Amino acid sequence: MDTNVRSIRSVVIVGGGSAGWMTAAALANAAPRGCQITLIESDEIGTVGVGEATIPPIRTFNQMLGLDEAEFMRRTKGSFKLGIQFVNWAKEGQAYFHPFGTFGRNFDTVGLHHYWLQAKQADTAGPLDDYCMAWAAASAGKFAPPMQDPRHVLSTYDYAYHFDAGLYAAFLREYAEKRGVIRVEGKIADVTLASTTGFVESVRLDDGREFMGDLFIDCSGFRGLLIEGALNTGYEDWRHWLPCDRAVAVPCAKAGEFTPYTRSTAREAGWQWRIPLQHRTGNGHVYCSQFISEEAAASTLLSNLDGAALAEPRFLRFMTGRRKRIWNKNVVAIGLASGFLEPLESTSLHLIQAGIAKLLAFFPDRDFDPMVSDEFNRIANSEVERIRDFLILHYHLNQREEGELWRYCAQMSVPDSLQDKIDHFKRYGRLIQREFDLFGQASWLAVHIGQLNWPDQVDPLLHHRQVNSVEWLAKLTEALHASARQLPTHQEFINKFCKAN
Repeated sequence: MDTNVRSIRSVVIVGGGSAGWMTAAALANAAPRGCQITLIESDEIGTVGVGEATIPPIRTFNQMLGLDEAEFMRRTKGSFKLGIQFVNWAKEGQAYFHPFGTFGRNFDTVGLHHYWLQAKQADTAGPLDDYCMAWAAASAGKFAPPMQDPRHVLSTYDYAYHFDAGLYAAFLREYAEKRGVIRVEGKIADVTLASTTGFVESVRLDDGREFMGDLFIDCSGFRGLLIEGALNTGYEDWRHWLPCDRAVAVPCAKAGEFTPYTRSTAREAGWQWRIPLQHRTGNGHVYCSQFISEEAAASTLLSNLDGAALAEPRFLRFMTGRRKRIWNKNVVAIGLASGFLEPLESTSLHLIQAGIAKLLAFFPDRDFDPMVSDEFNRIANSEVERIRDFLILHYHLNQREEGELWRYCAQMSVPDSLQDKIDHFKRYGRLIQREFDLFGQASWLAVHIGQLNWPDQVDPLLHHRQVNSVEWLAKLTEALHASARQLPTHQEFINKFCKAN
């Protein structure tokens, strides 16, 4: 055992927002002794943060920090999320739900969805959504945490949150500073590299102050001040698969349904998000600038709000893709500095969380063994590519008749890793999993069926089974709706447990 480990003595985080303060909080929690953590941010620069939708792993992150869920929800004015509804994505007038959880519960060697497909072909089954507890609750505006008893259908769903990302960053800043993180206000004017190694040695602020560190975390957003500006790492552009490159966002007054789910509505040259918070609703329009002007994109968003706009529209530009090395030398990029995937499946904060988890799993010493960063990058690349494929699936399987963007996406070639999954499902209804897939079989099933990728045949093993699928499916839907009726409404649950002041 090596007792002469050259431990990291100082970590400098460049940039605040969700990425910076999530990183600072996690490092302060994991390394409370012998490591000084400094975060540099400028109030003048601001952050991208808007109303944020998440996926269930965020709960693991909060639990790791020891955060109380009710306090977290009050402080961030959050609401609960059982999944995402997609409207007009396959065709105009059609909608489907991507649930957190499963469709029913597998009861046989053959997956439940094969029995559903068989019954659907015989016109004895309803839409796939009808067999999902998350949708039974969400469609009725109901919410409560899932039961722990695996025998009950109320154990078959999961949940995440909607919250104000700016308030979340402020909440985590308070948490981190209580644990010794030092926040520095200022803009970085220059970065000094070591002449022998090319490592970042220090950053200098525009007022002349200089901060040295062993490990630097780049949370500077799209600019990638260290990972790109100083180290010239390079970027892999994925716009040929995910061509949307702009977004316009605006909050509006709380009105209409207080849904325990996110809604994504396809528009002529992109899609619109709706994220309900306790005090307002977050809205945005993600679009491709090649097919619609900035003015028309903003007009589309503003004409499709639940209530009065509460601010002027805010425009964002981005390029889907990733850095060629997310960990380069002694710099690790977290969040938007590492790359960008549009928020279609609410993965923005998850990619921050995943980057932090890998950093903790492969935390270096001052020698920065290349074997460590190489493995970090291998896993990071695989994770983001699997999410990329899942996003492409939504676009590529569309059958919309209007809009140049949609016609382009339907006809484009896709990565081989995704085409294999499409082909397996199209031929036999089989859901193929790959290493580091974030989204499970229920997620892929929801999008395949929701986007009308109907299998040519069911699993051949089904023909050797003796199960009355019609009777079983009928009992399942009855149990789901009966259970949903027992739950409190989304608003009632929040009022009782976590209402913001």
